[in-house]
Amino acid sequence: MINHVWGLVHHPDKEWRDISNGHETVSHLYKNHVLWLAAIPVVSTFIGTTQFGWTFGGEDTIKVSMESGLGLGILFYALILTAVTIVGSLIHWLARKYPNCPSRNECIVFAGYMATPMFLSGLFAIYPMIWLCTLACIMGICYTGYLLYSGTPSFLGISNQQGFIISSTTLAIGVLVLEVLLAAVVLLWSLGADNTIIWNLFR
Repeated sequence: MINHVWGLVHHPDKEWRDISNGHETVSHLYKNHVLWLAAIPVVSTFIGTTQFGWTFGGEDTIKVSMESGLGLGILFYALILTAVTIVGSLIHWLARKYPNCPSRNECIVFAGYMATPMFLSGLFAIYPMIWLCTLACIMGICYTGYLLYSGTPSFLGISNQQGFIISSTTLAIGVLVLEVLLAAVVLLWSLGADNTIIWNLFR
């Protein structure tokens, strides 16, 4: 797991080839990569919201109880794991017209590794200041987009132009899925707070 994480950050082109040649199964991906890395934003958000509390740059903080944070964290974790499968299925659907279309399982593996920067950026949620988390999220999206654009052509065995079209569509829908996920997180954590996050955003 750690080797792939380092490789995707340090030399993504070579790492994509290694991942493609490895013919990894979805169960192996989840057991050795996704289940561990997806826990980073969940655990960080749990610690941040229960121990430090959300802050919007002022002195006021919004904390969530331990009981609420635990339940919402489990739900957040399930949403992340589901999102990986959704994006992988989307890539498979977009690539169906190409002769070398990989299987749905291979596309889910691709999506799981592609999401690595987003998982790592979740570490910043341990101190949930809105502007800091937003900046970390943007950085994660940018590098995830880079991994997507660089890995799609070689992974699908198509030209760079064709890869650009699929990558752009996947990135656009992936960002939409991320926005829905983030909105769900804010709403869910608001349910456990005495003074809701939504109210503070529009106050």
